[in-house]
Amino acid sequence: MKILFYCFSGTGNTRRVCENLAAALQEEGQETALFPIGTGDLPPMPGKDDLIVIGYPVHAFNAPAPVLRFLKTLPQREKTPCFLVRTSGEPLRFNHASGILPKRILRRRGYEVKGEFHYVMPYNIIFRHSEGMAARMDRTMKCRIGDDARSIASGKGELYHNGPVRRLVSFTLRIEHPAMKGIGRHFKTSADCIGCGACEKSCPLGNIRMENGRPVFGKNCAGCMSCSFRCPKDALRLGILNGWRVNGNYSFDAVPASDEEVCRYCRKSYLKYFHRYES
Repeated sequence: MKILFYCFSGTGNTRRVCENLAAALQEEGQETALFPIGTGDLPPMPGKDDLIVIGYPVHAFNAPAPVLRFLKTLPQREKTPCFLVRTSGEPLRFNHASGILPKRILRRRGYEVKGEFHYVMPYNIIFRHSEGMAARMDRTMKCRIGDDARSIASGKGELYHNGPVRRLVSFTLRIEHPAMKGIGRHFKTSADCIGCGACEKSCPLGNIRMENGRPVFGKNCAGCMSCSFRCPKDALRLGILNGWRVNGNYSFDAVPASDEEVCRYCRKSYLKYFHRYES
């Protein structure tokens, strides 16, 4: 059996989690491979005896549109085991609703969803976490990664159930999928843009091209925020989302935040998440 990771990641958090899971599985003697979901040719499809892991960041309590499109390309299978691995900037239970559509698509194609894992990683939109918060999220991820890898290897995990309120909120916010195509086309750059092309290179969907030293944004934006996050001059302007812009990589090597230093926003939820997996 080979364990195949299919991962959509804009700013790298989801890929970081999947890479750590794959490394832990390799230490357990499992053969793994990781493939990005995005532009270009489709990645290799799973074989009949493979186990698959789908990794994605939560966008407005949903899976990103490119992930849903990819799932619909998977070959029809009968009871092929699979797992969902998702990341978000806060440990709210509403994020569990992001698995509703992926599970539905996978089951229709014959896959058997065995478990879901939700990791909290630092925001790349809304507001910027402190370096200490980012480091503690990363440390917590690494504390739990071994147990989660063993769950995947055994083919057993936990499935999240979503009530009517979560389903309604997720369904309503699914408007983000078509809306981002319009919002993304109106991204612009400030006078600070140096025409380096970092945004073009980092876009996982190939939605940006450089013309006359300036980025031009296409109609396939998924709202991953890789362009604004990775701009070395913080020159991207995100239209109606600009007030939520977050720029610059986090340093996971900082001193992890203490309980007293955990941010006020969702403070109790963060502490509950940290304490659950650090103990």
